[in-house]
Amino acid sequence: MENKKKKKSVYSGYIVMVLTLWVIDGGIEGRQVGVLEKLEKPSSGFSKSYNSIYDTSKYGIFQLNNGLALTPQMGWNSWNFFACSISEDLIKETADALVSTGLADLGYVYVNIDDCWSTATRNLKGQLVPDPKTFPSGIKALSDYVHGKGLKLGIYGDAGAFTCQVRPGSLFHETGDAQLFADWGVDYLKYDNCFNLGIDPKKRYPPMRDALNATGRTIFYSICEWGVEDPALWARGVGNSWRTTDDINDTWASMTTIADINDKWASHAGPGGWNDPDMLEVGNGGMTYQEYRAHFSIWALMKAPLLIGCDVRNMTAETLEILSNKEVISVNQGEFLSLLLPFIPSSLLPCLQPSQAFLCLLTRCPGRKVWAGPLSGNRLVVAFWNRCSKDETITARWEVLGLESSTHVSIRDLWQHKEVKDNAVASFGAKVDSHDCHVYIFTPKTVAHSES
Repeated sequence: MENKKKKKSVYSGYIVMVLTLWVIDGGIEGRQVGVLEKLEKPSSGFSKSYNSIYDTSKYGIFQLNNGLALTPQMGWNSWNFFACSISEDLIKETADALVSTGLADLGYVYVNIDDCWSTATRNLKGQLVPDPKTFPSGIKALSDYVHGKGLKLGIYGDAGAFTCQVRPGSLFHETGDAQLFADWGVDYLKYDNCFNLGIDPKKRYPPMRDALNATGRTIFYSICEWGVEDPALWARGVGNSWRTTDDINDTWASMTTIADINDKWASHAGPGGWNDPDMLEVGNGGMTYQEYRAHFSIWALMKAPLLIGCDVRNMTAETLEILSNKEVISVNQGEFLSLLLPFIPSSLLPCLQPSQAFLCLLTRCPGRKVWAGPLSGNRLVVAFWNRCSKDETITARWEVLGLESSTHVSIRDLWQHKEVKDNAVASFGAKVDSHDCHVYIFTPKTVAHSES
């Protein structure tokens, strides 16, 4: 009984805090939370340039407050590897594989069916119909199977007259389609942008948000608008994630280009709504092991959704190693979030998407890049990304990272899973293979003197 009273007291305290902040800031939509507006650099070891390097001016803006996406979504999607060659058996086997490989335990819980699941026309009632050849048992039975594995089922729709593969779209059918998805037990909707009749996306996407909310079922809303109208600027109150780029393909050039585009919108992402540079290509065969490791590293640092796009039933050991790196995943998922009570509005939590215009070190090879961003516990995540065609030594100086030059830093390599430096001072460098990426956690320890 005493423990219950203590818990009740804690909950009451949080409720009072949340309501106070809410009243002070005058509402939800587009408002910044006062405590985050006053976010200051850590008191020890960080330089005066810290705040100018790590832009937190938009952190804490309220996102779509449906209780989802406190961290970027994780799971699997059928499109990158299978395209239209999908079936209910494939979805079931994929769910089985996510569990048997341990990926589900790491957070990959959404099993998302992409385009081509439905027939070419609606039925006489105007409803979407699962293809009887490939999904003969229907989506509800499939949803029950996936849920029985402790996972969640996602489905695909389009904010146009047709999907990209010319199945029925949901434009002007939002209410009925959303209710159908809810009745089937769907947990996630990827909502595409094909055959959109030239209608402004800012008008086409909110109706499905409203329709999903009206069903009473909590459904993750993934906006796939391709970044055409810069959704990072308007979609935070509409969806739980928004595509910032065109489709990815399984090449180094595509992956790096998309990473650069997505970086522009770093400060607009946060709990409840995330920038989406498209799904992972790791394991699909078009890039090297080093390139896939870089791909996964940068997506994790960008707080991008981690949606596997390969055939998880037939992964190589190297692919599984990359996708199951717990330390890199923890950077993406923000391990500190789990310490907060679930009813606190997600926008009270700071977005921590590392980026800062790449913090590019101007050397003879312009592809040598250092990405960095703040983490909880006065730590930094730092990535050395070698985009050059040969091995290079990359060095980060403390002043570039917002640290005082005298700060002693402990450095942990998240791919080697070990401490590589106990007391680094002023700078740190490492040799990085061509097209590879090293990811480190920098933990400042002591400083020789404090700021004046």
